[in-house]
Amino acid sequence: MTATADTPTLCQLDDIPDGNAIEVEAMVGGEPESLLVYRDGGEARAYLNVCPHAGRRLDYAPGRFLVRNGLIICAAHGATFAAGDGHCQTGPCKGDRLRAVPVSVTDGAVHLA
Repeated sequence: MTATADTPTLCQLDDIPDGNAIEVEAMVGGEPESLLVYRDGGEARAYLNVCPHAGRRLDYAPGRFLVRNGLIICAAHGATFAAGDGHCQTGPCKGDRLRAVPVSVTDGAVHLA
């Protein structure tokens, strides 16, 4: 992972299959965090890899996420989240949302914003 003082690089956009997500580790608010980075065409969105329902990880195996038709699915309880904004659509935390981490895409690289 390449980093600058202002905008650490999380990954290359091409590392993420379009309409899917990968896990990256990053310092967020001075703490090491697991992030889910979702790709939608030439854009990326990032969320903490934590379901708001019970604080469990979203991935079903380290770095492997269930993503279908623009929905991120929590492996623990089946809650579904809109990949575009993190809002819970169904499940035990309906109405809640994933905690977004601001990112930007520049020259094909995804950076913390």
